[in-house]
Amino acid sequence: MTAETTPETVRAHYGEPSDRALAKQLVRLDGHARAFIALSPFLVIASSDAAGRGDATPRGDAPGFVAVLDDATLLIPDRLGNRRADTMLNITENPQVGLLFLVPGIDESLRVNGRARFTTDADLLAPLSVQGRPPVAGLIVTAEEVYFHCGKALMRSRLWDPDRRVERASFPSLGRILADQIAGSDVRESERFIEESYRTRLY
Repeated sequence: MTAETTPETVRAHYGEPSDRALAKQLVRLDGHARAFIALSPFLVIASSDAAGRGDATPRGDAPGFVAVLDDATLLIPDRLGNRRADTMLNITENPQVGLLFLVPGIDESLRVNGRARFTTDADLLAPLSVQGRPPVAGLIVTAEEVYFHCGKALMRSRLWDPDRRVERASFPSLGRILADQIAGSDVRESERFIEESYRTRLY
């Protein structure tokens, strides 16, 4: 039988982190963090509701799509989507979020943990417009922990290796998946809906 897991048993199992692993954690966005965010076209936002139910959602756009407002504040645009608003609803109950920024070709990643709030301020969102369309809303994140994560996970996965790319035809399309998962759905109609959404509702 596995013993009860507590913070103490976990720490005993892994041992203490190195001084370097602790010292690299900053409370502000330094020049390196800002430069990485400016290169990043993709991030994952982790959030949870008041009951602790977690969610992770992707955000992506042209490199530098996340605005750095000052050395502790980020503005993440929220574009057209499926209106589930999982992240936005979560932060109304629990503002703590974790961000993971990725840059294609770089194995290291950037982690930013902090507190988030929802905004629809038109003046704030206007500079983040694409094709003349401002974001639907934005997420303002006040950074509390900022640090670079080593590249071991991406090196093991060989995420950026073109030889590891999966042939698209080897996995069902989203239209096919939704038709299988949603009773009464027609695969051709699902395919048409998704194609139209990708074509007309990116911004």
